[in-house]
Amino acid sequence: MHVRSILNVLAAILTFLGLTMLFAAAWSFYYSEPDLEGILISSGITIAVSLPVWFMTRGKINLSVKDGFAIVTLVWFAVALFSALPFIMTGAIPSLVDAFFESMSGVTTTGASILGNPETHPHLTNGIESLSKGVLFWRSFTQWIGGMGIIVFSIAILPLLGVGGVLLFRAELPGPVPDKIKPRVQETAKSLWIIYTGLTAIQVVLLSFGGMSFFDSLCHSFTTVAIGGFSTKNASIAHFNSAYIEYVIIIFMFIAGVNFTLHWKMIASPKQMGYFKDGEFKFYGILIVLVTFFLTLNLALRSEALTHEVFRDSLFQSMSILTTTGFTTADYVQWGPFAQISLILLMFVGGCAGSTAGGMKIARIMVVIKYSLSEIKRLLHPRAVIPVRIGRQLVTEEVIRSTIGFVLFSVTVFVVVSVILAALGLDIESAFSATAASIGNVGPAHGSVGPASNYAHLPDLGKLLLMFCMLLGRLEIFTVMVFLSTLFSRR
Repeated sequence: MHVRSILNVLAAILTFLGLTMLFAAAWSFYYSEPDLEGILISSGITIAVSLPVWFMTRGKINLSVKDGFAIVTLVWFAVALFSALPFIMTGAIPSLVDAFFESMSGVTTTGASILGNPETHPHLTNGIESLSKGVLFWRSFTQWIGGMGIIVFSIAILPLLGVGGVLLFRAELPGPVPDKIKPRVQETAKSLWIIYTGLTAIQVVLLSFGGMSFFDSLCHSFTTVAIGGFSTKNASIAHFNSAYIEYVIIIFMFIAGVNFTLHWKMIASPKQMGYFKDGEFKFYGILIVLVTFFLTLNLALRSEALTHEVFRDSLFQSMSILTTTGFTTADYVQWGPFAQISLILLMFVGGCAGSTAGGMKIARIMVVIKYSLSEIKRLLHPRAVIPVRIGRQLVTEEVIRSTIGFVLFSVTVFVVVSVILAALGLDIESAFSATAASIGNVGPAHGSVGPASNYAHLPDLGKLLLMFCMLLGRLEIFTVMVFLSTLFSRR
């Protein structure tokens, strides 16, 4: 591996991270909060550690394929580690493991939290709402920079990644087949971030019209477009009790769950109606309609009343779980077995490939389904050539192999981690759903880690395991495993 080049890129990104902490400091300064000093110290530490390394490793960047996987994995780990500093230095989360858990959940856009329970954090008498504006902003901002991807963001603004940029783009961008919408990967990254930033700005305006303060609108827009789910309120979106706000967030969760390449194509050629020609997009829309319909029917039968609120809660939670956002408007643990099983299954699915969503991605689910059907046809017609297609696009054997490998590896990790969590004392429902929510980057799960609870009561080993699952899920599993295999191999 080219250690100097890896350290140079890593140091450059961490230096930038340290500078972004000043945005959180600005909010603390504006509200005259005592946490200002802690955030400034965190920024100073991050820059003091990374900037000298960047200066000492300057020069031509040479990156191999192994280096690309290594940088992506190390960057996400290091960014999560240094992002924990504001939580620790301000005293918001004194425990190192808890602070690291919260920051890892942030940068991986998982949304699982250890905050909110005064019993586990006595200094937070009013839960999350006891945190300062600076810390709340930083908590949401970590999800925003993690949403489209720290690496993609860095390619867009830091030209020092040079020719290695395409390696990082392919290693980091979510989805089985990363698309370039521009000839140069740096132009692609910039285009993606223009759309990403534009959506965020539009949502801020729309939420402000609904009665949210500018601060809350900004933080919730960060975590909606990033599909992260962190909220500034203990009750999440239910706190606002507003149909308008919920529908705005539903719309933007839907948009963020769509392949961003489709957004760009739609902007560039609106007459072609690219959305409706894409097989994955159509599957995504149909799945949302079906799940919402059956959840609404289930809740209507349980409550013996079909109301607008029942439909709204069903649509919101279906969208939130499918896109792996993790916002809540109701305690869906109380909705009965059918709803719980349906929502757990949605955790594994996720949004479209190339979106900010987690999960296996709808494209992979479609590949597995269509490949299984083709194998059934092949048994009936052994000599037939039966191609696998998503829409009009032919799926290659390479993509099929990697997809099946991804699914098998995901299931293996899910089973192993769930068993370990059960051995640590969690009940079966909590162990299984916590693992699924972490690998799928969903956040809230079921049982003792449901929307009305949090992850604070888990032992430190359990939190570390779930952090590893968050990283695996955000980086599509293979990125981390390739890095670990090269790290521990002899050659």
